[in-house]
Amino acid sequence: MSDTTELPRGFESTTVAANGTTLHAVVGGSGPPVLLLHGWPQTWRAWRHVMPALAQQGYRVIAPDLRGIGDSARPVGGYDKDNQAEDMRELLERLGISGGVRLVGHDIGGMIAFAYARRHPPEVERLAIAELALPGLGLERAMDVTTGGLFHFGFFMTPEVPELLLDGKEDDFFTWWFARLSAVPEAFPPEEVAAVASSYRGREALRAGFEHYRTLLHDGRINRAWLDGGGTLPMPVLAVGGEHSAGARLADSLRAVAPQVIGTVIKDSGHFVPEERPEDFIQELITFLA
Repeated sequence: MSDTTELPRGFESTTVAANGTTLHAVVGGSGPPVLLLHGWPQTWRAWRHVMPALAQQGYRVIAPDLRGIGDSARPVGGYDKDNQAEDMRELLERLGISGGVRLVGHDIGGMIAFAYARRHPPEVERLAIAELALPGLGLERAMDVTTGGLFHFGFFMTPEVPELLLDGKEDDFFTWWFARLSAVPEAFPPEEVAAVASSYRGREALRAGFEHYRTLLHDGRINRAWLDGGGTLPMPVLAVGGEHSAGARLADSLRAVAPQVIGTVIKDSGHFVPEERPEDFIQELITFLA
């Protein structure tokens, strides 16, 4: 494994073939399934504080590495969020999991969780997403640097250039990145940044990570067409924002498509809520998933 993180007690690592690629996941616990989908630039380990707590609550917890990231394979394509929703659906099938699933996604993982819920609503018991702007439902405004939007979307979406510039500078870049987006510096000490960088080191690993961004405009068109066609999410939805990051904006953007949306803002947190304020996030999640 490229990531040598010690697994939480009671969890095991597995690799399965799904949807034309190979996906790595860490699995533990027993009971109703909860699928945890990480964001960028992270791996399954973003959930390491959350996984044992959910297992103790009586859930079977599945935390995969997304397509192209960590110990999952790095295919050339297939990074649009609808296709990655099928990655996750087939992953669950290969693990022998059927019936309703509780989806939890952060950042890019939240976009995939949303696509899963949109495509297969009868299979999703509950949907919890944290710290993102959804393609087609607000992300495009967040990309617009002419109106104060975030620069990195356009940079990461540019073919070849970001991996060319960041190859060999992964540690410096991720140190800057986590400091910029988090409000709790102690959540990302040097050893944690180094662990993250180990999974994104090298031009090919960087390329696969940036592919998640290069489909965002396409993802937005798909979501917008669904919305314009009257699409709604029938399941309860939890929208989580960090006080110093997305705040209530995610919940506000979902009110048009999720009649049962619950919004919550985690105090004193930046973008990386599951790691910056794990106890607060876990409490919100346990209450909602129950």
